[in-house]
Amino acid sequence: MVIGRFAPSPSGRMHFGNIYACLISYLSAKKSGGRWILRIEDLDRQRCKKEYSELLIDDLHWLGFDWDEGPGKQDGENFFQSRRNALYEEFFHRLEGQNLIYDCFCTRSDLFSSSAPHNSDGTPVYLGRCRNLSPEQKELLLQKKNPTKRIFVPDEVVSFVDGHYGKQEISLFKDAGDFIVRRADGNFPYNLAVVVDDALMGVNEIVRGRDLLSSTHQQLYLYKKLDFKIPEFFHIPLIVNMEGRRLSKRDKDLDMGFLRANFSREDIIGKIMNLCGFTEKIEKMSLSEAISVFDKETLPKKDILLS
Repeated sequence: MVIGRFAPSPSGRMHFGNIYACLISYLSAKKSGGRWILRIEDLDRQRCKKEYSELLIDDLHWLGFDWDEGPGKQDGENFFQSRRNALYEEFFHRLEGQNLIYDCFCTRSDLFSSSAPHNSDGTPVYLGRCRNLSPEQKELLLQKKNPTKRIFVPDEVVSFVDGHYGKQEISLFKDAGDFIVRRADGNFPYNLAVVVDDALMGVNEIVRGRDLLSSTHQQLYLYKKLDFKIPEFFHIPLIVNMEGRRLSKRDKDLDMGFLRANFSREDIIGKIMNLCGFTEKIEKMSLSEAISVFDKETLPKKDILLS
């Protein structure tokens, strides 16, 4: 059975692009008679607010979505990442037990001023500057700051086959680098939390935006090191505006406040289904009607222009 999920971050009100990603993950699970989970990824204590979580859930209910597991269901509190820290701690220690973790004292400015290669989003690839610090060097640095915890990655080519974009291959060390699995403040980052959560919740199909395609290699490395069963990945094109920029909560691009004031939920679903190429013309559509015409093979690979 397919078990899919939608895992939004409550850092602001959802927008049209978020609803599109939600809808495709829902339709993919339900088309095959599977289950669909809602998980609230509120790890970022500063940006993620309780009121945003409540608004997010209300917006999803207004759109007609119902989830098999998640907030409001049995054990619903377990579907907020902010309540799951003890689990992340447990699996972090499993990585430590494999001697895969080391202290990193590099600052953000250190990383950006280095000559290391950069990812497509502009962030530098970390090539192990703190890998081989002596005990004496580490002791001196510990007097000045708390370290982040990074995981050693091997210098080897790794690949996986995405359900939509096909084979994805990188050199794990040269193209991704040793990545953070615990922040200096003790909190856990996205890559570790999302792997632990998806594995423990039994998620076996991950449908999400192609902007997360590159991070999949790091997550797959964690799946293997933690001996988790690897799910299927299906990355989808982004919805972009006329300037080619993806929609953003920060810019309030077609957020749910605007959408709810001006359109019905059937209008919104129908518009998304048409943009994705599932229907020939824009027409009002319920979720059940959307399931009947949904076909992942029809989804384009190029980003979708919102017109």
